[in-house]
Amino acid sequence: MFEVAIMDEAGQFLPQGQSGEIVYRSPQVMSGYLHDPAATAAAFVHGWFHSGDSGHFDRDGILWFEDRFKDVIKSGGENVASIEVEKALYAADPGVQETAVIGLPHDRWGEAVTAVVILKAGHTIDEETLLKKVRSHLSPFKCPKRIIFTETMPKTATGKIQKAKLRAELVGIYRT
Repeated sequence: MFEVAIMDEAGQFLPQGQSGEIVYRSPQVMSGYLHDPAATAAAFVHGWFHSGDSGHFDRDGILWFEDRFKDVIKSGGENVASIEVEKALYAADPGVQETAVIGLPHDRWGEAVTAVVILKAGHTIDEETLLKKVRSHLSPFKCPKRIIFTETMPKTATGKIQKAKLRAELVGIYRT
């Protein structure tokens, strides 16, 4: 038997429609990390394997993946899924070739939703115009505080954007 549930930070199971961490329990799930009891304890808190993914079950019982918890931005007391903001940026303007949305330290918001964008060759758009377009796709608290245009982003050998490196490169942009 393989069980999947949605759990909050306190270990409480969440009902359909509410987002939380996707957790698993099964004889087939790994039993722990080799020679790392602390990581094993953290991964199996409350008796379930914690995936690090956020999601929810819809009313039909279908599991919807939302984002990685490390990519969820906590801004002004609200959780913002970076993937949702990224989708809104792609929808807002056809000139967006690639984007990564990250949370950066901010004195007022805790973390500020920040978009890093690569535009398609020959396409131009300024930050304010793109922000205005994005606002028609998202709730105000989810909208980026800034959009940073760049030519390249750090990537892994398989082509995945390295958000941790982006965060490290941009960590001080909101400091005054």
